[in-house]
Order: sequence, then C-alpha cells, then structure tokens
Amino acid sequence: MMKRYYLYTVIFFVSLVVFPLSAQSIKQLQNERKAIQQKVQTTNKILSETQKNQKSSLNKLNILSATIQEQKTLISTMNREINELDEEIRDLNMQRTELEKQLETLKADYARMIQEAYINRSFYNKMMFLFSAQSFDQSFRRLRYLQEYSSYRKEQVKEIERVTAEIDERSKAAEQHRLAKLSVVQEKEQESRKLAQNQQTERKMLNDLKKKEKTLRAELKKQQQKAAELNKKIDKMVADQIKKEQDKANKNAPQTPAASINTLTKEEKLISGNFESNKGRLPWPVERGVIVGKYGVHKHSVFNTVTVNNQGIYIQSPANTEARAIFEGEVTSCFLVPGNNWTVIVKHGNYRTVYANLTQMYVKEGDKIKTKQRIGKIYTDDDNENKTELYFQLWKGKEKLNPEPWIAKS
Repeated sequence: MMKRYYLYTVIFFVSLVVFPLSAQSIKQLQNERKAIQQKVQTTNKILSETQKNQKSSLNKLNILSATIQEQKTLISTMNREINELDEEIRDLNMQRTELEKQLETLKADYARMIQEAYINRSFYNKMMFLFSAQSFDQSFRRLRYLQEYSSYRKEQVKEIERVTAEIDERSKAAEQHRLAKLSVVQEKEQESRKLAQNQQTERKMLNDLKKKEKTLRAELKKQQQKAAELNKKIDKMVADQIKKEQDKANKNAPQTPAASINTLTKEEKLISGNFESNKGRLPWPVERGVIVGKYGVHKHSVFNTVTVNNQGIYIQSPANTEARAIFEGEVTSCFLVPGNNWTVIVKHGNYRTVYANLTQMYVKEGDKIKTKQRIGKIYTDDDNENKTELYFQLWKGKEKLNPEPWIAKS
C-alpha cells in the first residue's frame, strides 16, 4: 500500500508540471492575438483617415490589403488558440478521470485500513502482536511497522484531501478553458465576417483602379523617379561615409593593407554585436504602423505586368506619427532631398539604418542616440488622403538588407 502511495504522489507532481506548461503556451497565443488585434486597429485607423475621399485609390488599396493580411494572421492565430484550448480541455478531463480513479482506490485502501484498525483496536491486541515476536529485532520491526502504519493512515487522509482538491482544480480549469474557447470562437466569427467584407471591398477597389490604368501608370512612374533619386542620394552618402572611415583607418595604420583594416572602434564593435544579436527583436521605427511596401522585387498590386523594386520597406502610420531609432547609435547624416523631405542615417557599428520622409528633425549629425529615441516627425500628405509613410532601410557595411526579419513581429 505504501508503494502505491508513493506512486500516486509522483503522478500528482508530474501533473502539476505538465499543466502550467500548457497554460503558458495558451498565454503566449493570447498575447500574440492581442498584439495582432492592435495591428488591425492601427490599419483600421489609418484607413479611416483616408475616407474623406470616397474614391478608390492605390493608397487605400495598399492599406486595405495590409489590413486583410493582418486579419488572416489574426484568424490563423485564433485557430491555433482554439486548437490549443481543445487539447488542454481534453488533457484536463483525462487528468481528472485518472485522479477520480486514484481517489476511488485511495478511499478503498483507507476503508480497509479503518476496518483493520477497528478489528485490532484494543491495546491488548497490539501488545500481543509485539510480544509474540520470536526475537527482539522482530519485535522492534513490528513496533516500527505499527508506527509507520499509523503515520501512513494520516498521510492517506491528506492524500485523499489533496487528490479531491486537485480534481476540483482540474474541473474549474476545464470550465475556464471552455469559456475562453467560446469567447475566441465568437471573436473569430466576427473577424471572419469583417474579413469577407474587406475582401469584397478590395475586389471592387481593384476593378475600379484597373479602369484608371493610364493615370496610375503615370503616378507610379513619378513615384519610381522620386524613389530612385532618394536611393541614389542614400547610396552616395553611405559610400562616402564608408570611404571616409577607411581613409581614417588607413591613416592610422599606413603599413596595413586597406582590405584588412577594421574601421570600427571597440565601442562600435560592441554596438554592432549587440545589434546583430537582437535580430528579430529590434523595435519598429514607428510606435504604430503597417508595412505597405515590402523589400525587394514584387508585382504591382494592380498590374501584374509591372514590377516594383523596393530597396527598403514602406511603413504607413496614423497622422502625426514620429520616427524613432530601432537601436542605439550615432547620427551620421541629416539631408534634404527635394520631393522626399528629410532623411536621417544612424550608424550602429557595422550597421546603418535610414529614416526618410521626415518633416521635423529632432536630431542632428554627430548626436549619440538611444533605442526608441525620437528622430523626427513623418510627413503627412494632406493632399493625398493624409498619407503618413516612412521609408526605412537597413544596411550592413555596403550591403542593403531586408529590414523586416530584423524588427519584432509584434
């Protein structure tokens, strides 16, 4: 019986370990869902700022497409959370069933012990049990048995109480999970209806814009020319900075071949290493925003025969949003490009980040800045549906990188 008691104790503590792990997974999914819901709220706010003009536009289409993508991600996360809750409810019910079986056995064992204790309840019987031993050692062992038996009875009572409490806890947890699942299912149904409405609006908007092909192509050509001019200026600024750093290193170490010179100081090496180790966890360059233009070569959102080559990402935000540094570093350039507003370059060791389309500047060249420090206010185009868009680039040395995998997902 005592071996059985120890086995039940092990099962009890194993169940305590497994239960919090599953709960932690559900908590992570809940946090992920809330973060995506905040993103959807942001895209809806941005979209509402464009509603002054009821006509379809490429800007509206891009924001709506971003909203739809976030909604799909949200629904996928909800499905994962529902599945996790279903699995947890099954596990809790299985654990409760096993605990109920365990409780029945414990009660049966305890009933037998009570019955035996009643039969052998007299002091005379206990003394006869001790003195009938064939040796002193056997008598001592019998005495220890009686003591342990009494202790075991007390522990059995505690174990029955503990298992009963555990059954109650599992029942309450299963009910809480059932209610949580019901809430998520209802939210998912609401979001699915909104998604269907947005997809219908997107199709209508797409058809409307295809009828304006000539106007849109002219607008796209103008935007591409502005982007090319800005990218050319950024490329030159970065190249000039790197050359300046190499020339300085060559001057300090004239006997060393230029290719082998490390232009970073100890502090810059540390910053560069920290920057790299935080890949995927770096904060966004805006507090709230949505990516409407991804890095690299893509098909145009309206015309399949037209491709767009973005050398950074375009992030739209609500009006009056400010750009902020994604990591500590030094401001190495602040320059104005007509038609593209102000651009700031921040150096983070061997990495550089670029923040373009700013109107109000909060930093100047040579400033040491901290993570999330405000850099400038993003330009809001009142004549273009209050479009507030940051152009953001990431460099490593002379190479441009896709910034998206470096910044946090939520």
